[in-house]
Amino acid sequence: MIPQKWKKRLILFWRGWGWSILVAVLVATSFRSAIADWNDVPTGSMKPTILEGDRIFVNKLAYDLKVPYTTWHLAQWSDPKHGDIVVFFSPADGKRLVKRVIGIPGDEIAMVRNRLFLNGQPLEYSPLDEDTIAQLAPEQQTQHRFFNERLTTTIHAVMFSLTRPSLRTFPPIRIPEHHYFMMGDNRDNSADSRFFGFVERQRIVGRASTVVLSLDYDHHYLPRWNRFFSKLL
Repeated sequence: MIPQKWKKRLILFWRGWGWSILVAVLVATSFRSAIADWNDVPTGSMKPTILEGDRIFVNKLAYDLKVPYTTWHLAQWSDPKHGDIVVFFSPADGKRLVKRVIGIPGDEIAMVRNRLFLNGQPLEYSPLDEDTIAQLAPEQQTQHRFFNERLTTTIHAVMFSLTRPSLRTFPPIRIPEHHYFMMGDNRDNSADSRFFGFVERQRIVGRASTVVLSLDYDHHYLPRWNRFFSKLL
């Protein structure tokens, strides 16, 4: 039993500060749920574009407006495009993931020895700039190959492992309506649509646009100042 004097104090607190604190918490969490949020990146599946220790800004109004704390859409004004980096709930286990949109509804996607084909046409690949490669650890630089990949109007970095087993070839598949095909830029070290299948439109949380801050896990969590507020391509 709660003593009477404590009941009175709780009632007074609720009437005074309690209600204000509750409203503030609801406003803050609703904002993060429906408008904007950040996402910590613990894995290297999007290297060399996103590194472990990056904290990325997620624009949840990029495509639509959702009911806070749900995936229900109140309004929709756009859809993910080729090359967008998006945050979504995995169809495999419901975890939030960060990947790149490779295929949109109606596209035909195929891969042959790590080269993507979009609607029957091979994507173009060119050398990646040395500054981007230099952000990785020396052993990763020597054990991978790096390229720029042109995906319609988007040019972005990708990397391929020289030794790691991976799914590098799959036959043409057609993406159904309201679904998307996602892949990591670290092609041989990414659990993506090659393994868990297409991603429903309603599972997409928002678009990642910027690295807000970055901490180097391998060097005592020191800040990577050059990555602060850098745009994601």
